[in-house]
Amino acid sequence: MPERLTAQQRSRNMSRIRAKDTGVELTLRSALHRRGLRFRLRPDLPGTPDLVFRRARVSVFVDGCFWHHCPVHYQSPAHNADYWKAKVTRNIERDRRADRDLKRLGWTVIRVWEHEIESSVANVIRRIDSAVQASTWSSPR
Repeated sequence: MPERLTAQQRSRNMSRIRAKDTGVELTLRSALHRRGLRFRLRPDLPGTPDLVFRRARVSVFVDGCFWHHCPVHYQSPAHNADYWKAKVTRNIERDRRADRDLKRLGWTVIRVWEHEIESSVANVIRRIDSAVQASTWSSPR
């Protein structure tokens, strides 16, 4: 299928895609805050988690279905396929490296797909809350 946009139009569209403070991130943060869970944003840690619970040493990443190759929703673009395959593969490798590095530092890593937040933010909150509570109780005071 031929590309419908010019290179300049495509570039403009891609440049407007947010890397942080996305709609699903804001939805998650708002729901966590309503639940009484307090967190820090984008700390200086491997992989730069989207949010962390420092005392509990729990890090949370919100992964976009396209950018991180969601097994449910990812569709490989037909246009410039080699570029996108390499790009998404690098993202996956970077995610695995960040997970490994954080675990070595004693952090619990939670990865949430954007579609999980969209379909049931309550389930995501329960999962995060459980990890925070478990880590908080097992941490030395």
